Amino acid sequence: MADDDETLMVKAAWLYHVGGLNQAEAAERLGLTRARVNRLLADALEEGVVSITVDRQLAGMVPVEEELRRRYGLAFCQATPALDLLASANADTDLVGLSATQKVAFRAVGLLAANHLRAHLARGKPSTVGLGWGRTVEQMTLHLAGVSAPDARFISLMGSLTANSAFNPFELVYTLAKRTGGEGYFLPVPFIADTVEDRQVLLSQRSVTKAMAIAEEATLCMISVGELEEGSLLRRQGMLTKADIASLRAAGAIGDTNGIFFNEMGRPVDHELNGRTIAVSFETLRHLDVVLMVASPEKTRAAAALLSSGLVKGLIIDGDAALQLLASQG
Repeated sequence: MADDDETLMVKAAWLYHVGGLNQAEAAERLGLTRARVNRLLADALEEGVVSITVDRQLAGMVPVEEELRRRYGLAFCQATPALDLLASANADTDLVGLSATQKVAFRAVGLLAANHLRAHLARGKPSTVGLGWGRTVEQMTLHLAGVSAPDARFISLMGSLTANSAFNPFELVYTLAKRTGGEGYFLPVPFIADTVEDRQVLLSQRSVTKAMAIAEEATLCMISVGELEEGSLLRRQGMLTKADIASLRAAGAIGDTNGIFFNEMGRPVDHELNGRTIAVSFETLRHLDVVLMVASPEKTRAAAALLSSGLVKGLIIDGDAALQLLASQG
């Protein structure tokens, strides 16, 4: 986006969100068409220029949050309002497998996660934030606006050389570092090595050991969870084959986080893919402040397993998934 366009985007956002003008009035003030102002306002949200805060406590989810917190021994649980999105789960999906209504869940969870991250960065203490990957983490980065944290460090928790998409580890770390003025660090290796032997060689590289050491010092880790299904992000991005999914299921796997596949008890399964994945281990994560983000009720089985493992300290979840999680574990 050109500098002039960026200036117009900020002016449009101020006139509409702060000045209280409607789109037609903002368009007249700026000498633009209403359609152009509508596009600028949408860009302002997408680029993180505008950050929206909604008082979630008015949504009646506090009892659900407290029950999930108690059940899984969490430090906190935050849920978005329940929006009855499951009914539209079979609607047409985009290239990353999301229907229009499912996108609402991802954006809502991303907003809560951005607020949690913003509060962490504002503590006045050195921050090192470990990041997973995926659509939920991407939404968190898009909702983080107006934050200056030049002393913060952002580090990927897994190999950063994945599919070329907006939600791969490299792009997510880069975006947060750019928006906050902090520093970004990556695991400059593939997500999954070709062989177990290759993984050992890559882990011995100085740049990798340095990045791993930074990750082990994380003051906060923001991760998501994936389901082991044909429509999963890993499958859609071509990182898993149909045969991989079948063999992982045979080994007892039901989901993954950061590319580590786990079973119903939230423990890594004995599978050669886990022996090739380059990521911060579950044992290391267990000693860190790990916050799990869950968007979409379809992920509740995998989420329940990971929560039961004791790995997770905090949960940010959409309301429909929270209600399903309670019902399935009740």
